[in-house]
Amino acid sequence: MTENKIHHGRNIKRFRELFGIKQEALALELGDDWNQQRISLLEQKEEIPDNVLEEIAKVLKVPAEAIKHFDEEKAINVIGNTVTTVNDNATGQLFQFNPTINPIEKWMEALEQNKQLYERLLQGEREKVELLEKMLKERPW
Repeated sequence: MTENKIHHGRNIKRFRELFGIKQEALALELGDDWNQQRISLLEQKEEIPDNVLEEIAKVLKVPAEAIKHFDEEKAINVIGNTVTTVNDNATGQLFQFNPTINPIEKWMEALEQNKQLYERLLQGEREKVELLEKMLKERPW
């Protein structure tokens, strides 16, 4: 059984096209060091360094992990398992879509929950620091 290697460049292209962003626009958002040709070359690379993935993911507003781990075969398998053929001559409907879950939506919900948890933890730490500062000021030396 061979392991499918995730092609980072192709995944960047898929996400870019999914959001309707042209190579030139992505290059412009990434800064002066980037141009359309560099984006084109990047999309041909199978493996891309984490720092570059992070930069591109930030512009595309997707988690870098989504680019690193998106597997088209698995996505097609999910679609194949949630679409059933319907032979309904009365309505002319050829397909009936029965989604079970949207993995990207669930992932984004989990990220939002993590963000909220982090913000609550950070607020708790801020309150602790304020309390300690107050106790130090009130302490007679």
